[in-house]
Formats: sequence, C-alpha cells, structure tokens
Amino acid sequence: MSMQNENQLNTPPLAEEPAQLIMIVEDEIKLADLLKDYLESAGYSTICIERGDQAVEALQKNPVNLVLLDLMLPGKDGIQVCKEFRQFSNVPIIMTTARVEEIDRLIGLEMGADDYICKPYSPREVVARVKAVLRRQPLPTAEQITTRLQLDKEAFRASLDGVDLDLTRVEFRLLMTLATRPGKVFGRDALMDGLYDDYRVVSDRTVDSHVKNVRQKASVVGGEDLIRSVYGVGYSLEIQS
Repeated sequence: MSMQNENQLNTPPLAEEPAQLIMIVEDEIKLADLLKDYLESAGYSTICIERGDQAVEALQKNPVNLVLLDLMLPGKDGIQVCKEFRQFSNVPIIMTTARVEEIDRLIGLEMGADDYICKPYSPREVVARVKAVLRRQPLPTAEQITTRLQLDKEAFRASLDGVDLDLTRVEFRLLMTLATRPGKVFGRDALMDGLYDDYRVVSDRTVDSHVKNVRQKASVVGGEDLIRSVYGVGYSLEIQS
C-alpha cells in the first residue's frame, strides 16, 4: 500500500456541522408534528413545546437557533413569552397565529418578533420563512464598526466622525447590513432582505434611493464615498478606521 493511500485511510472524516435547532411552541399537537416533519425534512433539528409557561425554561436549556411561537398558548400567551425571551436572548422568533388583526401583528413585532405568519398557512411557507430569517446576518454592535462610524442598533442612530447622520429606520438598517462585512459587496436582493420587517415587495430602485439618501447625509461630514457602487452587482461599505 502506498504512503498516500495509507494517509488517506488514516485521515479522519470531516465532522458534519450540527443541524440548526428550531423550537416549535405550539399546543396543537397535529400541527406541531406536521411542522416538525417538514422542518426535519429540510435538514433542521426540532424540539416541541406545548405550553407557553414551559417555553422560557426550554429556551434557556437548549441551543436554539430559531423559535416558532404560537400566539394563543395555554399557561402563558405568545406575546408574554416573546417579551420574556427578549429579556435574555436575541434568538430569531417567528410568531404564528389565527388572529389576523393588524393590532396583534404590530404588538408581536414590537415585542421583538422577527416575522409573523397567519394561520392557516402552508408548512412549506413556514420552512421558507425559517430559511429567510436564518439567512439574515446578525447586526453588529457599535464597537464592531470603526472609530469613525458608530452604529447604535437599539436607538437606530448612526454617527460619522461624531456627527449624527439623522437616518430613517430603513436607512439605518441598510447601513447596518453593509456594516456586517465592510468591503463586501452586497447584492440588492440581500440588502432588501434586511430593510423591512415585513415581506413587502420593493424594487431595485428602492434600494438605490435609500443608498442615495445615506450618501447625501454622510456627505455633510465628508463621507460621500461611504458606500461604494459596483455596477451590476450592488453596494459595499468603504470606510477606514
């Protein structure tokens, strides 16, 4: 046996990356089982919780990557559970409910949910939403940008060279997405995923318009080249420390 073949035999197999864990908080057992089957077929691991008053302890004990959280639960409703989650965790949360009133949707998002799906829904849609939310890159803290550019994600405030840029919420989210990877070119589709909490349809021109507005506001303090355009591809954040 050649030395090369012997080395190949002795080389340990590459460890598989563990599947992302989705916690399903749903008191309808058949529905929870259906979601479990679809998510596991898509390559995720799952854990099912039937009561709202069991959810916080379950999240604390398990390395969960995303929570599917029903609004109407025994023991404690989903709004309260979401609120308690946000006291100690930034795990992505998708709320599900049969209550379609706009006020319920707004309350859910204000409590810290990342997305909202109304029943009845297709399990395939839920899987697609899970994938979309997990694709979103986490927003960095202000200390992770540069000494020139400071971003406060809690206050939605951006400052360049100590001057507040007075960005709108959407403009801030655009800049924050670019700031996750300074120098990396983001396509318009990737930028659009981070602009809005809902799933409204927006055009490429919408992204271009927001980029133009950020540039104009940054130009006041000499930051007109803060965002670089790459023709036919997208935009990147270009800033030196």
